[in-house]
Order: sequence, then C-alpha cells, then structure tokens
Amino acid sequence: MKADLVTIGDEILIGQIIDTNSAWMARKLNDEGIAVRQITSISDEHDHMLETLTDASDKVDLVLITGGLGPTKDDRTKEAICQFFDTQLVSDENVLKHIEALLAPRGVKMNGLNRDQALVPESAVVLHNRMGTAPGLWMEKDDCVFVFMPGVPFEMKTLVSEQILPRIRTRFKTTPIIHRTVLSQGLPESMLAERIADWENSLPSFIKLAYLPNPMHIRLRLSASGEDRDMMNKVLDEKVEELLEIIPEQIFGFEDETLTGNIGKLLKQRNQTVGTAESCTGGNIAHFFTSDAGSSDYFRGSVVAYSNEVKEKVLGVPENVLIEHGAVSAEVVEAMAVGARKVLGVDYVVATSGVAGPTGGTPEKPVGLVWIAVAGPDGVISKKYNFGNDRGRNIVRSSQSALNLLRNTLLK
Repeated sequence: MKADLVTIGDEILIGQIIDTNSAWMARKLNDEGIAVRQITSISDEHDHMLETLTDASDKVDLVLITGGLGPTKDDRTKEAICQFFDTQLVSDENVLKHIEALLAPRGVKMNGLNRDQALVPESAVVLHNRMGTAPGLWMEKDDCVFVFMPGVPFEMKTLVSEQILPRIRTRFKTTPIIHRTVLSQGLPESMLAERIADWENSLPSFIKLAYLPNPMHIRLRLSASGEDRDMMNKVLDEKVEELLEIIPEQIFGFEDETLTGNIGKLLKQRNQTVGTAESCTGGNIAHFFTSDAGSSDYFRGSVVAYSNEVKEKVLGVPENVLIEHGAVSAEVVEAMAVGARKVLGVDYVVATSGVAGPTGGTPEKPVGLVWIAVAGPDGVISKKYNFGNDRGRNIVRSSQSALNLLRNTLLK
C-alpha cells in the first residue's frame, strides 16, 4: 500500500514555516505498514491543487492533505475539492454547533466567515475536529482515499490519531512494520559498517537495517515487516542484544534517548556530579546537559575557558604548559579538566580544546584537531580527534565525542 502526503500553503514555499506535519504523518503511516511514495508542498492556487490530486489518484491508495481549510479568503482547498469530486458545499449543523461552542467561552461572536467553516463537500465523510473549527474530510474517488485536514499541527495530530488511523485500519489491509533504533557514537559510518558486517549479514530476510548518520551520532534502524508481531519483536530484541555485545562502547542509547540523558542516569545511580571545561565547544556540552529536564540533580556548571588567560587564571593551567605545548594539546586539556574539578567541586569534568576552524590551523595542528579529557576520582585521561574543517560540525562532533568519552569512563 502506498500513500502521498500533501501540504498546502504559500507560507511553506516561501520558507516562512517548516513542514513538520509531513514528517510526523510519515512516521505514523510507516508504523502502519504504509509506504509513503511522495511528500509534496504546493501553493494554494486552484489549478495546482487539482493537478496534484489528479496525479496522486492514479498512483497511490491514500492521500493525506493538510492546509487551506481556514475561514479566510486565502483558504481555497474546499473549492478545489468540490471541482475534483464533482460535488458542492453544504452546511453541516454538527460542525456549526461545534464552532459556536468553541467561540462562545472566548466571547467571540459568530460571523459569516465562521459560518462558512461549517460548509463541507456534500459527498464527504465529516471528521469531527475537537481541537479546532475546521473539520477533517474523508473522501474517495477511483479506489483512492483522500483525507483533508487543517494545517495546524495539534489539530492534525489529534484527527490522525483519534479518527483517521482507525479508519485506515478498517479500510485497508496493511502489513505491520516494527522498528528498533540503536544510537551509536564514536565510529565513522564506514568503520561501523565494517565492524558489524557479520552481524548485519546474519539478519533474517524480514529485517532491514538502515544507517542514519548525522554530526551527533549514527542511528541504526532495524525494521521488521510481517504478520507475526510477537515473533518480530522477539527476534528484534535478540538482534539488538547481539549488537550490544559487538559494539558496547559505541552504543549509548535507543530510540530518542540522548547521551547526556544516559550519562545523567549513571551519575544519579551513583549520587555523583559532573561539570565541563570548554574551549572550542564554547559551552555546547553544558547546553546539552541543561537541555535535559532534571539535570540539576547531577550537572553543576561549566567554565568556558576560551582564552589562555582564563585557562590559566580560572582553571589553574600552568603558564609554562601553555607556552610549551600550546592550548590544543593533551597536557593543557588534562590540566583544564583537573582544574575544573576543583573549581566546580564535582566528581567528573569533561574538557575540550581544539581548532574549530575555518581558520587558525597549522601543519602541526590543523583545523579539526581536538583534544578531549575526562578527569574523575581515579585520575585523568585524554584522547585526540580529527573532525575536519567545518566549524559548526566540529563543535557538534567534539561535544558528542566528549560526552561519549565521559560515558565510557563512567562504565569502566
């Protein structure tokens, strides 16, 4: 079974807003075993809408459309619907009463535009939108189902979850798809693939593996397709356990977990605390920590020691070490970590110093060179990395690598 997703609105095409609706709907459809053929954003121009609906009806079983159902004159979707389905608009009393009930507590008096929202295509199955004034519309033509929804994300999500997905399950027979997502950090994609090649080759035919890299980490998504959910769940769990034995130092979590969240759990179990001493990452690691709710239980603070003066006067890095080895060195980053433990009064500190770029590199210390250190109760360790010449990517990769080094230190 295939589906198309269509978003309507010039505000998307001019970059004023980002289409998050399609990404959310695609995930939901994938979970139902429905393959998305195409995601399209179109203008609210009448002929463009007709062309898109006509194209989709010949190629897919289901089309989900969001946008253009509002009360103002620039919302023209219903006009195109009537022409495409050869129907007319009629007033729906249930929709009208719902609109009145929504507006009354706000002291808003009904006007013509509000009443127009109760106009629906005569041949449509009207889907109650309890979160807003524009109803959803379920329509069929030539064995293809078209579902029209408002573009407001929380209204669309409520309609999809409460009404549209149950109807889809009744209307179509689909094959379930179950996913497991393993989060890894510390190996480039090519090296990771080489390390787990035998394991990947052992996957049964109903499980597919996808590598989803980004500057922060690599997601390994296992997707199982078939009728026996219990069997698929059992095999997926077994394969994830096998993977944990092969690359334990690289796997830091699953699904939507974060490195900092994983580290936070370890620290809370031990009643320990952490801080950061950051040069090239400029406080980004601290930002990752404080983005997690409850991180005040274990994260104490950060020293952003961007200049040598701050490294020396605040963190206590000896001047002669800075002069002899330079700021980007094992000796300096280790001294930063040790000094920050004392300043912040924490159990662990992760420290970074590097050449983020795009300028400032030398043949001996090129752009992308980063030293990372972790200081803890058992001493200090450091590690050298080379990330490339893109500044933004270097900062993200340095931050994630620092967190992974900290996580592995905690696990030893």
